[in-house]
Amino acid sequence: MVNRTALAMTALAGMTFVISGCYSPGGGAMPSSTSALTYLSTERSLKTVKMIDIRNNEEFFSIDVPPDRQLVIVFDEGKGDNPQITPDLLRYEVMPQGTSMGTLHNAMTVPNAASRRIDVYVSQGPEYAKTPNGEKLLRTDEVTNRPDWWTPKGGPMPDDKSRSLYDK
Repeated sequence: MVNRTALAMTALAGMTFVISGCYSPGGGAMPSSTSALTYLSTERSLKTVKMIDIRNNEEFFSIDVPPDRQLVIVFDEGKGDNPQITPDLLRYEVMPQGTSMGTLHNAMTVPNAASRRIDVYVSQGPEYAKTPNGEKLLRTDEVTNRPDWWTPKGGPMPDDKSRSLYDK
């Protein structure tokens, strides 16, 4: 027989792992200063995220988040390359909005939490999101999409007895 306490503890540990790894603007179900930070950018609220080393007032990181994307950043304390100047590791990724889990592929060493400041700038849009794969969305109100008989050029009307207006 399976020990119910062990099973409950395993389920709780699994849920804690899943909840703590979520990327959401509010910090997920259990937000903390060490969890992932997520910045959403929309067509009406474009975000630019900058990080400043407050010891010398120098900007060491800046990124413009495209509309309909989110920037996720995580700081790993003590994983940097220099214990005095850059003791922490910043991991980040720009991903589609709504992505709640995933690998952060970009990284750089950064000052510790007491020596860095995050500035978020919001610019008012609109700046429209790019269509997937750069494809143009179908619009039926463009002249190129209208039949000849519906334009100033003119042309024969469709024979409504043999086919529907929408058949080709």
